Amino acid sequence: MGENTTFLKNFLRNPGQVGAIAPSSSHLVKMMVDWFEWERIRNVVEFGPGTGVFTRAITERLHPESKFFAVEKSTEMAEVTRNRCPEIKVYNDSVTNIAQLCEQESIDKIDAVICGLPWASFPESLQTEIMESMLAVLAPKAQFATFAYWQGVVLPAGIRFNRRLRNTFAKVERSPSVWLNLPPAFVYRCTQPFLPEPGK
Repeated sequence: MGENTTFLKNFLRNPGQVGAIAPSSSHLVKMMVDWFEWERIRNVVEFGPGTGVFTRAITERLHPESKFFAVEKSTEMAEVTRNRCPEIKVYNDSVTNIAQLCEQESIDKIDAVICGLPWASFPESLQTEIMESMLAVLAPKAQFATFAYWQGVVLPAGIRFNRRLRNTFAKVERSPSVWLNLPPAFVYRCTQPFLPEPGK
């Protein structure tokens, strides 16, 4: 079965877990991953790798001393990513368990998160749980990138997510548009996370 077929099947079965009908284009992949400071960052995690198109690009840019793993909730998609990137550890789990997964990988704090999760499809409670789980393990200078589709930006869920990002990071920027993606998209590039105070 081809990757596009697998992706579409997962979308139809779980539209709340898979946010698009086709894998991300190479143009969106480049827009997502080239922004990170690969010479500096060492502990890298990918949320929702899907078919592994971002995963492969990440492995090509990682510093030799970096640690990297991915977290994919769909069993089928996790297997596709493992087949594409057999050298990468892909956890078939929820990203809300990121603290436990980091502990298993002997990672204290995450320097970079590349995220392919369909935020606009998630209920607000799950968005909150994911963000709080992530903030608990982010380094003070962590970088976070996720993409959004232009047609969803003006919808209530898109507006709500934009507000959530700005309440989670001090600096939130939008990349140039990737019109050659299906559907057209852009990348949220976020830095300076508002980390929880120790002991809270």
